[in-house]
Formats: sequence, C-alpha cells, structure tokens
Amino acid sequence: MANDDMIRDAAARWAVLTGEPGFDDWEGFMQWLEADPAHGRAYDAVNLAVAEAAELAVAAPANDGWIHAEPPAARPTRRAWLGSAIAASLALVGGVWFWQTHSREIYSLETAPGQMRTVELETGTRIDLAGGTVVRLDRKDPRYAVLDKGQALFTVRHDAARPFHVEAGEATLVDLGTVFDVAREGTRLSVGVAEGAVGYNPKAENLRLAPGDRLIADAGSVNVGHVPPREVGEWREGRLTFDAAPLSEVAARLSRATGIAFAAQPGSDAPVSGSILVTPIHDDPQMIGALLGLQVRHEGQVWTIGKP
Repeated sequence: MANDDMIRDAAARWAVLTGEPGFDDWEGFMQWLEADPAHGRAYDAVNLAVAEAAELAVAAPANDGWIHAEPPAARPTRRAWLGSAIAASLALVGGVWFWQTHSREIYSLETAPGQMRTVELETGTRIDLAGGTVVRLDRKDPRYAVLDKGQALFTVRHDAARPFHVEAGEATLVDLGTVFDVAREGTRLSVGVAEGAVGYNPKAENLRLAPGDRLIADAGSVNVGHVPPREVGEWREGRLTFDAAPLSEVAARLSRATGIAFAAQPGSDAPVSGSILVTPIHDDPQMIGALLGLQVRHEGQVWTIGKP
C-alpha cells in the first residue's frame, strides 16, 4: 500500500511538471515511465481523474466569483491542453485526490537539555536531536518533520519523487540530497548545509543552499553566509562554534548542550565568536568566561553571561 501511494504521488508530480510550459525533462520522464509498468498506469489514472475534474470545471457556470479567461483562438495540442487542465484542476479543487490520501498521524519527540537522541525514519534517513529540542513527525510519512524548537541534524536519503520536507516556524526546507543542520530559537532560524543542497521556502524566497552555506532568518530578514561543512552538526561530537552569534543564541546553545541553565545578560546581545568543547563546561560553567571572553555570574539556578 505504501509503495502504491509513493507511485501515485510520483505520477501526480510528473503530471504537474509535464503540463508546465517550460518543462524539458522528457528523457527523465520516459525513464520513470519505463522503470515499472505501474508507473504508466498511475500516470494515466492521474490524467484521467484531472481531465474529468477539468471538464466539470469547464461545465460549471461562470458566475462563481472567479475571473474566467476567454478561450484561445486556436485549439491547443492534446498535451498542452492536458497540462493546462492538470494545472487548472489542481488550483480549482485545492489539492486533488492524491494529496488527500495522506491523513497525517503526528507525534512529538522531545529531548531534555543536555540530552541527545537519534531517530531513524527510514533506510538512509535519520534525525539527530540536540538537547532541549522538540520535533513533530508523521507515522505515515517518514519524509516530513516539524522543528518546533531546538536543533536537529538531518541526514536524508534523497528521493526526487518524494522530497523530504522540514517545517520550522514560517519556513519550509526541502532536501536536494542532503546533510543539513537546523536550529530554531524563538523567531531566529539557522540552517547550515554539510552535503548536497537544501531548498529554502520554494514558494517564496526560493533559495538554494549548497555545502558551506549558512542561512540566518530573523525578523523578516534572510541572510546567507558561510560555514565550514565540518562544523555543521559538530555539536554531536561535543563542540560548539560561534561566529558573531548573538549572546542570546550562545546562552541557548550552551543550555541545550550542557543541561545547565545559561541566560544572556539583560540588555546585552553583543556578538560572540569562538569554538569550545562542552565537557569542561559541565565541570565548571565559569570556564565559559575564559574560553569566550565573557563575564559569568551565578544567580540562583542560572548562569548569566555577558560582555565585559
């Protein structure tokens, strides 16, 4: 059943792609069709369903609130008409039947500060969770995740027919064959790519992040800089590197990694740079002062850090 769903989803995507005016990957499409007889049957079924939906839309009265274009003077080819019908039907019915076959079964995973966890989703795809992280996953779809807070490293087996999607706040990330790290703290989102590529917000900014790219999104601004690929996900090995990171982010990452409550000094969010091992901080939180050139104060259950 799961394989049938995968084939239907792939057929639906090909149906949309082949209907686009600029589509030119006919060789790839033919290779997909010839790989399995079931592919052709699924593709025909999608075309039939969408064509019937298009006929119903054409037959509907025009006083439905939509603006209807005048018909073209020349009759389009069958392929062009079918592609247009597919695109129109997808828009009109708001998600055709093949998208509705997946009712999500969401569950949450959470790590405590200082705890790490690895989740295997399917062969070749896993998520490493840093401390203080909450993700939501789908029991029916191992190619979907939501990062509510914290940090996670995604190692994804690429499947062009079933891209892996990560939602983080208002952002959507799509894998393009990838190892990438995502951190979310409040409104601030950080994405670093170690291998492959990641698509950021395909329906908006539509940015493609390559290995060594790091994206920071916060308060409506999106900036792409550089991060050495070896530093992406290095927190799994007990190291944290900061490159002009706001003091609040430093405190949050220290808290996630150590399980010790750190907080930024109120009114101070100066940038911090440096690389540290986490283990010494476990033994003596005040060492963070010498390692990163910060002032450290113990106030109740919290270690407050600030610029001298």
